[in-house]
Amino acid sequence: MASIERTAYPRFRRLVTARELASLSPSGDDVVWAREHTRSGEHLFSLVLSLVCFGQLGYFPRPGEVPVAVVEHVRRELGLPEGTAAWCEARNVKAQRQLVRGRLGVVHDPQRARAVAVAGIRSAAEVMNNPPDLINVALELLVKASLELPAFSTLDELASRVRREVNTGMFERVAGRISLPDRGLSPSRKQLHAVGRQAPPAGPGNDVRVRERRRAGGHERRSQRS
Repeated sequence: MASIERTAYPRFRRLVTARELASLSPSGDDVVWAREHTRSGEHLFSLVLSLVCFGQLGYFPRPGEVPVAVVEHVRRELGLPEGTAAWCEARNVKAQRQLVRGRLGVVHDPQRARAVAVAGIRSAAEVMNNPPDLINVALELLVKASLELPAFSTLDELASRVRREVNTGMFERVAGRISLPDRGLSPSRKQLHAVGRQAPPAGPGNDVRVRERRRAGGHERRSQRS
């Protein structure tokens, strides 16, 4: 499994700097747009926060993945009182996400996203082998295609599987270029080497050879003593 820290997969860090917070400020047009689609402060807060997070990450993070500093920054930018609920009810989540995707021009198509990622990873795996690099290639292609990013675990699984398939194909192509006599020679050498390190199998012929080696060893020892 690749480490997310070694990839370009977007995520919020635990400590958010003032400069990063400034980049997460909603624009005036975004706030006007959000007010046109909401009727309460809670829904306004939730929609704008989803818009800001999705624009930064390319996917919708779980509420626990958004730092408190980001949540409070957006609340203050909207001029909402403390204690305003940051996330709307579950029944409104789908509608708000559709609004956000439409606003940012991003498409939610998991099947197409997987196809784009697999194609990019397969092509890149012909010249690189590091899983984080393969994931980064997929991320770049997904962003260019204006597709919502899959979960990191999905990209990690795709990179691992496709990399294994490409490597297996490479090994098979190399093996196919080796002539049959050469392919048969290497295994037999290994087998002979392994057999040479093992005791000979029991049998009449082998028993005779064993007795001959023992007698030869006895003659050598008596010669040394004399």
